[in-house]
Amino acid sequence: MGEGEQVLVVDGVCVSFSGRPVLDGVSFGVRAGEFYGLIGSNGSGKTTLLRTILGFQTTVAGSIRISGAGKKALVGYVPQKILLDPYLPLRARDVVSLGLDGHRLGLPLFSGRQRHTVDRVLKAVEAEGFADQRVGELSGGQQQRVLIAHALVRDPQLLLLDEPLANLDMRSAAGIVALLRRLCVEHRIAVLLSAHDMNPLLPVMDRIVYLANGHAASGSTDEVVRSEVLSRLYGYHIDVVRVHGRILVVAAGSQDEIRTAIGRDPAHVAQIP
Repeated sequence: MGEGEQVLVVDGVCVSFSGRPVLDGVSFGVRAGEFYGLIGSNGSGKTTLLRTILGFQTTVAGSIRISGAGKKALVGYVPQKILLDPYLPLRARDVVSLGLDGHRLGLPLFSGRQRHTVDRVLKAVEAEGFADQRVGELSGGQQQRVLIAHALVRDPQLLLLDEPLANLDMRSAAGIVALLRRLCVEHRIAVLLSAHDMNPLLPVMDRIVYLANGHAASGSTDEVVRSEVLSRLYGYHIDVVRVHGRILVVAAGSQDEIRTAIGRDPAHVAQIP
C-alpha cells in the first residue's frame, strides 16, 4: 500500500436490528500503516461495525470499500472472547497454521515454505518461545499473541481486533499495544482495534473512531475527544477531563463535582466509556 493510502472506507453505514438502528450514518476511513482506536461503551455497536466490515452483517444503507477487494486474505480478524480449553491438543504453531488452511477438515500437512511462514509470523509477534506449547496452557497475553499471529499469517493489509485487551493485566495489555504499533509501522498494516477504554491506546493511536448512540466521530484524539463533539454524539452534555495523562469522559455534572470526584479518587467519576 502507498503512503497514506486508504485501506478501508466506511461511508454512511446504517445497520438495524428488528427495526432498531444500531449504526446510523457511520463514516470514516483507515489508512495504511496507521493505528486506529474504535472506542465506545459496551453496546455502542463496535462489534456490529467490525462484523459489518467483514461482511457478516448486512447494512440498511451506506457502503464499505476495502482496497484490492478482489484479493484473498486482505483482512485479518481477531474476534472477541475466544476461550481455549487447557486440554485442547493444539500447539500455538498449530493454531497459527490453521490461518493458512483452516477451511479444510483436520490438520493439514504443510510444506517447508508454509512452516517457514508460520515461524516468521510467530517471531513477528514474539511468540517463538512458546510456539510448541499447548495453546490452552498459555497466559492470556500469550494467547492473544497467538491469535494475532493467526490473523497475520496470510499477510493482510488491514487487521481488525475486537476488544483484544479485555481481561488482560496492565503489563500484558501494554505489551499487546506496543506489538501492534510495531507491526503497524514495520509492515504498513492498518490496525483498527476496538476498546471501551481509550487510555491504553493514547501513546500509539494515530486516529480515533468514537462510537456513541449509533453515531461516530473520527479524527485525531484532540479533534474528537472534546466536550462539544462527544456531547453531539451522546445527545446530552459530556465533559472531557484530562488528569495525570489520562482522559476521562464523564456525564453532565458541575465542574466542582468533577474536581471533587477526581480529588478523592478518579474511579469515582462515571466514565463513558
